[in-house]
Amino acid sequence: MVGSRVTLPRQVSPPFTVYRNGVLQAEGDDYVVRDGALEFSDDLRKDKVSGWRWFLGAWGVGTYRQHDSIDVRYQRDGRTRLAEGLEIAPPAG
Repeated sequence: MVGSRVTLPRQVSPPFTVYRNGVLQAEGDDYVVRDGALEFSDDLRKDKVSGWRWFLGAWGVGTYRQHDSIDVRYQRDGRTRLAEGLEIAPPAG
């Protein structure tokens, strides 16, 4: 099953805006909200940099892989807040 799930932090409540890699996403078209999480039909990935890849990067050797970032902007106590780099998981069930 292709897709990804991003659990919303407890303090986030509607209305909120979702960004994938800095690009505004539209509810219904790009994701759905279900059971306190954002569900994407795409296979999102967070790249984990190993020590070896970090070493190569320090010497100017680039290693590029898919690295998606999900951020959520919301209001809390009258102030705009941002939950950055939320954890990405496979879809539930």
